Amino acid sequence: MAYALLMAAGCSSFAVALLHVGIVFAGPAAYRWFGAGERMATLAAQGSPLPAIVTLAIAAVFAIFGLYAVSGAGAMSRLPLLRVGLLAIGAIYTLRGLLLVAEVRAVMANPAALPPRELVFSAASLAIGLLYLVGTISSWRRSGA
Repeated sequence: MAYALLMAAGCSSFAVALLHVGIVFAGPAAYRWFGAGERMATLAAQGSPLPAIVTLAIAAVFAIFGLYAVSGAGAMSRLPLLRVGLLAIGAIYTLRGLLLVAEVRAVMANPAALPPRELVFSAASLAIGLLYLVGTISSWRRSGA
């Protein structure tokens, strides 16, 4: 079970990384749609390299997250600080995903408060975070650690 969960977590992180690369190529509208802010979209429209640099750096972080999951699954060599890294990555995704609670409350009070995609982004983050955390804990139980 740990293998499948961590591989799913890794594939999810790689998908998020690829999504960020796609945002760079899609341009200003993608920066706006995915919530990077008007400043980043405007800079991209003006041809500034800053949005691309920042977004590709974020993509690299998500790719590293993916590598940690694959390593935790045992499908590649062990990365440094693997357990701490997996827990930290799981916590980052899960904490981002917990925004879903506040977002659902906001939408219930005012359906126009947020675009529905924000709920999807939070739910996806929560799901990925749980894949990391449950996969990591399952791997500890499997290994007896």
